[in-house]
Amino acid sequence: MGIPVKLEVFEGPLDLLLHLIDKNKIDIYDIPIVEITNQYMEYIRAMQEKDLNIMSEFLLMAATLLDIKCRMLLPKEVDEDGEEEDPRQELVEQLLQYKMYKYMSYELKDRQLDGERLMFKPPTIPDEVQSYVEPVDLDKLLKDVTISKLNEIFQDVMKRKAEKMDPVRSNFGKIEKEEVTLPEKLSYVEEYARGHQKFSFRQLLTKQASKMQVIVTFLAILELMKVGTIRIAQEHTFDDIEITSMVG
Repeated sequence: MGIPVKLEVFEGPLDLLLHLIDKNKIDIYDIPIVEITNQYMEYIRAMQEKDLNIMSEFLLMAATLLDIKCRMLLPKEVDEDGEEEDPRQELVEQLLQYKMYKYMSYELKDRQLDGERLMFKPPTIPDEVQSYVEPVDLDKLLKDVTISKLNEIFQDVMKRKAEKMDPVRSNFGKIEKEEVTLPEKLSYVEEYARGHQKFSFRQLLTKQASKMQVIVTFLAILELMKVGTIRIAQEHTFDDIEITSMVG
Protein backbone atom coordinates (compact mmCIF):
# COMPACT_ATOMS: atom_id res chain seq x y z
CA MET A 1 0.00 0.00 0.00
CA GLY A 2 1.46 3.34 -1.07
CA ILE A 3 1.98 6.24 1.29
CA PRO A 4 -0.72 8.90 0.73
CA VAL A 5 0.71 12.26 -0.32
CA LYS A 6 -1.22 15.46 0.32
CA LEU A 7 -0.73 17.93 -2.53
CA GLU A 8 -1.18 21.69 -2.34
CA VAL A 9 -4.07 23.11 -4.32
CA PHE A 10 -3.14 25.60 -7.02
CA GLU A 11 -5.46 27.92 -8.91
CA GLY A 12 -3.91 27.06 -12.26
CA PRO A 13 -0.71 26.11 -14.08
CA LEU A 14 0.82 29.58 -13.67
CA ASP A 15 0.15 29.40 -9.94
CA LEU A 16 1.99 26.06 -9.80
CA LEU A 17 4.93 27.44 -11.79
CA LEU A 18 5.23 30.44 -9.46
CA HIS A 19 5.21 28.06 -6.49
CA LEU A 20 8.05 26.02 -8.00
CA ILE A 21 10.05 29.16 -8.80
CA ASP A 22 9.64 30.54 -5.26
CA LYS A 23 10.30 27.14 -3.70
CA ASN A 24 13.59 26.75 -5.60
CA LYS A 25 14.50 30.45 -5.19
CA ILE A 26 14.87 30.84 -8.94
CA ASP A 27 15.28 34.12 -10.82
CA ILE A 28 12.05 34.48 -12.78
CA TYR A 29 13.98 36.16 -15.63
CA ASP A 30 16.37 33.17 -15.93
CA ILE A 31 14.25 30.05 -15.41
CA PRO A 32 16.16 26.72 -15.61
CA ILE A 33 13.54 25.26 -17.89
CA VAL A 34 14.77 21.64 -17.65
CA GLU A 35 14.60 21.56 -13.85
CA ILE A 36 11.25 23.38 -13.64
CA THR A 37 9.74 21.14 -16.36
CA ASN A 38 10.79 17.97 -14.52
CA GLN A 39 9.30 19.19 -11.23
CA TYR A 40 6.14 20.34 -12.99
CA MET A 41 5.68 16.92 -14.66
CA GLU A 42 6.19 15.15 -11.31
CA TYR A 43 3.37 17.21 -9.84
CA ILE A 44 1.10 16.44 -12.82
CA ARG A 45 1.69 12.70 -12.38
CA ALA A 46 0.79 12.95 -8.69
CA MET A 47 -2.45 14.85 -9.28
CA GLN A 48 -5.62 12.89 -8.54
CA GLU A 49 -7.97 15.53 -9.97
CA LYS A 50 -10.49 13.97 -12.34
CA ASP A 51 -11.96 17.22 -13.69
CA LEU A 52 -10.80 17.20 -17.32
CA ASN A 53 -11.35 20.96 -17.70
CA ILE A 54 -8.88 21.65 -14.90
CA MET A 55 -6.44 18.90 -15.95
CA SER A 56 -6.42 20.15 -19.54
CA GLU A 57 -5.05 23.54 -18.40
CA PHE A 58 -2.17 21.88 -16.55
CA LEU A 59 -1.49 19.50 -19.45
CA LEU A 60 -1.44 22.42 -21.90
CA MET A 61 1.20 24.18 -19.78
CA ALA A 62 3.17 20.91 -19.61
CA ALA A 63 3.19 20.78 -23.42
CA THR A 64 4.32 24.44 -23.50
CA LEU A 65 7.20 23.69 -21.11
CA LEU A 66 8.29 20.70 -23.18
CA ASP A 67 8.16 22.84 -26.33
CA ILE A 68 10.34 25.52 -24.70
CA LYS A 69 12.71 22.80 -23.45
CA CYS A 70 13.10 21.46 -27.01
CA ARG A 71 13.59 24.94 -28.52
CA MET A 72 16.36 25.70 -26.02
CA LEU A 73 18.29 22.66 -27.25
CA LEU A 74 18.23 24.00 -30.80
CA PRO A 75 20.45 26.81 -32.17
CA LYS A 76 19.33 30.27 -31.02
CA GLU A 77 16.87 32.08 -33.27
CA VAL A 78 17.60 35.70 -34.23
CA ASP A 79 14.99 38.46 -34.52
CA GLU A 80 14.83 41.30 -37.06
CA ASP A 81 17.23 43.43 -34.98
CA GLY A 82 19.86 40.68 -34.95
CA GLU A 83 19.31 39.82 -31.28
CA GLU A 84 18.93 36.26 -30.04
CA GLU A 85 15.37 35.31 -29.05
CA ASP A 86 14.75 33.64 -25.70
CA PRO A 87 12.12 30.88 -25.96
CA ARG A 88 11.22 31.56 -22.31
CA GLN A 89 10.34 35.24 -22.86
CA GLU A 90 6.60 34.80 -23.43
CA LEU A 91 6.29 32.49 -20.41
CA VAL A 92 8.18 34.97 -18.22
CA GLU A 93 5.80 37.79 -19.23
CA GLN A 94 2.76 35.63 -18.40
CA LEU A 95 4.24 34.75 -14.99
CA LEU A 96 5.01 38.39 -14.16
CA GLN A 97 1.51 39.51 -15.13
CA TYR A 98 -0.10 36.69 -13.13
CA LYS A 99 2.10 37.48 -10.11
CA MET A 100 1.06 41.14 -10.23
CA TYR A 101 -2.67 40.27 -10.30
CA LYS A 102 -2.21 37.69 -7.55
CA TYR A 103 -0.57 40.18 -5.19
CA MET A 104 -3.24 42.77 -6.06
CA SER A 105 -5.91 40.25 -5.02
CA TYR A 106 -4.12 39.80 -1.68
CA GLU A 107 -4.09 43.55 -1.14
CA LEU A 108 -7.81 43.86 -1.95
CA LYS A 109 -8.61 40.98 0.40
CA ASP A 110 -6.67 42.65 3.22
CA ARG A 111 -8.55 45.90 2.64
CA GLN A 112 -11.85 44.03 2.70
CA LEU A 113 -10.95 42.44 6.03
CA ASP A 114 -9.93 45.82 7.43
CA GLY A 115 -13.21 47.32 6.24
CA GLU A 116 -15.21 44.61 8.00
CA ARG A 117 -13.66 45.69 11.30
CA LEU A 118 -15.01 49.24 11.00
CA MET A 119 -18.22 50.20 12.74
CA PHE A 120 -20.44 53.15 11.84
CA LYS A 121 -23.19 54.89 13.74
CA PRO A 122 -25.86 57.33 12.56
CA PRO A 123 -25.20 61.02 13.33
CA THR A 124 -26.50 62.17 16.71
CA ILE A 125 -26.01 65.92 16.43
CA PRO A 126 -28.38 67.84 18.74
CA ASP A 127 -31.06 69.91 16.99
CA GLU A 128 -29.83 73.13 18.59
CA VAL A 129 -26.34 72.52 17.17
CA GLN A 130 -27.66 71.64 13.72
CA SER A 131 -29.87 74.72 13.55
CA TYR A 132 -27.16 77.10 14.81
CA VAL A 133 -26.30 79.92 12.39
CA GLU A 134 -23.18 81.92 13.07
CA PRO A 135 -23.99 85.63 13.53
CA VAL A 136 -22.72 87.93 10.79
CA ASP A 137 -20.31 90.73 11.74
CA LEU A 138 -20.88 93.31 8.98
CA ASP A 139 -17.91 95.42 10.05
CA LYS A 140 -15.60 92.42 9.70
CA LEU A 141 -17.36 91.28 6.52
CA LEU A 142 -16.85 94.62 4.74
CA LYS A 143 -13.47 95.43 6.30
CA ASP A 144 -11.44 95.36 3.06
CA VAL A 145 -14.18 96.42 0.63
CA THR A 146 -15.25 99.95 -0.28
CA ILE A 147 -18.39 101.07 -2.09
CA SER A 148 -16.19 103.11 -4.42
CA LYS A 149 -14.42 99.95 -5.58
CA LEU A 150 -17.76 98.21 -6.20
CA ASN A 151 -18.96 101.23 -8.11
CA GLU A 152 -15.74 101.30 -10.18
CA ILE A 153 -16.25 97.70 -11.33
CA PHE A 154 -19.95 98.39 -11.91
CA GLN A 155 -19.19 101.37 -14.15
CA ASP A 156 -16.54 99.41 -16.05
CA VAL A 157 -19.03 96.60 -16.82
CA MET A 158 -21.68 99.12 -17.89
CA LYS A 159 -19.18 100.74 -20.24
CA ARG A 160 -18.37 97.39 -21.84
CA LYS A 161 -22.07 96.68 -22.36
CA ALA A 162 -22.41 100.02 -24.14
CA GLU A 163 -19.40 99.32 -26.37
CA LYS A 164 -20.94 96.00 -27.48
CA MET A 165 -24.05 97.78 -28.77
CA ASP A 166 -24.39 97.99 -32.58
CA PRO A 167 -24.57 101.76 -33.36
CA VAL A 168 -26.71 101.14 -36.49
CA ARG A 169 -29.04 98.31 -35.53
CA SER A 170 -29.67 99.73 -32.07
CA ASN A 171 -31.61 102.62 -33.62
CA PHE A 172 -34.38 100.53 -35.14
CA GLY A 173 -36.23 97.30 -34.58
CA LYS A 174 -38.85 96.07 -32.14
CA ILE A 175 -38.41 97.41 -28.64
CA GLU A 176 -39.75 95.43 -25.74
CA LYS A 177 -39.64 96.28 -22.06
CA GLU A 178 -37.34 93.94 -20.18
CA GLU A 179 -38.90 92.85 -16.92
CA VAL A 180 -36.15 92.39 -14.32
CA THR A 181 -37.10 92.36 -10.67
CA LEU A 182 -34.88 92.54 -7.62
CA PRO A 183 -36.38 89.37 -6.00
CA GLU A 184 -35.62 87.40 -9.16
CA LYS A 185 -32.03 88.62 -9.21
CA LEU A 186 -31.67 87.93 -5.49
CA SER A 187 -32.64 84.32 -6.15
CA TYR A 188 -30.36 84.18 -9.19
CA VAL A 189 -27.29 85.53 -7.39
CA GLU A 190 -27.94 83.36 -4.32
CA GLU A 191 -28.24 80.24 -6.49
CA TYR A 192 -25.13 81.22 -8.47
CA ALA A 193 -23.18 81.73 -5.23
CA ARG A 194 -24.35 78.36 -3.90
CA GLY A 195 -23.16 76.62 -7.08
CA HIS A 196 -19.81 78.39 -7.40
CA GLN A 197 -18.94 79.06 -3.73
CA LYS A 198 -16.26 81.59 -4.76
CA PHE A 199 -16.24 83.87 -7.82
CA SER A 200 -15.35 87.40 -8.88
CA PHE A 201 -17.65 90.41 -8.77
CA ARG A 202 -16.65 91.42 -12.30
CA GLN A 203 -17.26 87.88 -13.60
CA LEU A 204 -20.85 87.86 -12.33
CA LEU A 205 -21.73 91.28 -13.79
CA THR A 206 -20.17 90.41 -17.16
CA LYS A 207 -22.56 87.44 -17.49
CA GLN A 208 -25.60 89.77 -17.54
CA ALA A 209 -27.21 90.38 -20.91
CA SER A 210 -28.23 94.03 -20.57
CA LYS A 211 -27.66 97.23 -18.61
CA MET A 212 -30.86 96.72 -16.64
CA GLN A 213 -29.78 93.24 -15.58
CA VAL A 214 -26.35 94.57 -14.54
CA ILE A 215 -27.97 97.27 -12.40
CA VAL A 216 -30.42 94.90 -10.68
CA THR A 217 -27.66 92.30 -10.17
CA PHE A 218 -25.51 94.99 -8.55
CA LEU A 219 -28.35 95.86 -6.16
CA ALA A 220 -28.87 92.15 -5.40
CA ILE A 221 -25.19 91.78 -4.47
CA LEU A 222 -25.40 94.72 -2.08
CA GLU A 223 -28.53 93.26 -0.46
CA LEU A 224 -27.06 89.76 -0.05
CA MET A 225 -23.86 91.25 1.32
CA LYS A 226 -25.92 93.21 3.84
CA VAL A 227 -27.78 90.14 5.16
CA GLY A 228 -24.64 88.02 5.26
CA THR A 229 -25.52 85.53 2.52
CA ILE A 230 -22.29 86.37 0.69
CA ARG A 231 -18.94 87.73 1.80
CA ILE A 232 -16.89 90.17 -0.25
CA ALA A 233 -13.10 90.54 0.03
CA GLN A 234 -10.27 92.19 -1.88
CA GLU A 235 -6.74 90.95 -1.21
CA HIS A 236 -4.89 93.89 -2.73
CA THR A 237 -5.95 97.43 -3.64
CA PHE A 238 -6.21 96.95 -7.41
CA ASP A 239 -7.27 93.28 -7.41
CA ASP A 240 -10.70 92.11 -8.48
CA ILE A 241 -13.27 91.72 -5.70
CA GLU A 242 -13.90 88.10 -4.71
CA ILE A 243 -17.37 86.97 -3.60
CA THR A 244 -17.70 83.92 -1.33
CA SER A 245 -20.97 82.13 -0.55
CA MET A 246 -21.75 81.83 3.17
CA VAL A 247 -24.45 79.18 2.68
CA GLY A 248 -24.00 75.50 1.84
